[in-house]
Amino acid sequence: MRKSGPPKGLIAYLVLELLEEKPRYGYEILKEIKDLSGGHWEPSYGSVYPILYKFEEKGWAERIEREDEPDRKYFELTDDGAEELADRREETADNAREFADVILGFYHVYAVIATDERFTVPELENTWHFDEDFSRWIVEQVARHHEHYFDADFDRLDETPTEFYERHGLDEE
Repeated sequence: MRKSGPPKGLIAYLVLELLEEKPRYGYEILKEIKDLSGGHWEPSYGSVYPILYKFEEKGWAERIEREDEPDRKYFELTDDGAEELADRREETADNAREFADVILGFYHVYAVIATDERFTVPELENTWHFDEDFSRWIVEQVARHHEHYFDADFDRLDETPTEFYERHGLDEE
């Protein structure tokens, strides 16, 4: 169970992956992460730039000068940074459950606000609502993303959560 927000180290991991691809500057990294999230999430400048400076300090990235853009602070992954990225990939593999908990946790809260009588959120004109129609749209988008990224039709699972966990050799907690 997650205590709050996105998994720890997610932004740093993404920054390392993006720097491995090519040298980048902070704003470019922000926009790329926004694109990776389908436009639904963009970290703040206050989270990305300190990460870049920390990586520079630790020797995982270094600033490079570009004659075509002398005013931008480009960062390039170093050999030490590539080693750190390999370690972060392992950590990220261990955090798959945390990612799922964030997704499911926020969806559960959305559905509870929509259905629990203790919450009385008005439906405003021309905006999102906490209701069944919008909930179905969210689930539909998740299914469409599954089909797009995995190039496979989405099929509902007949397994209970317990059966799913047992099949994958996982603890339910």
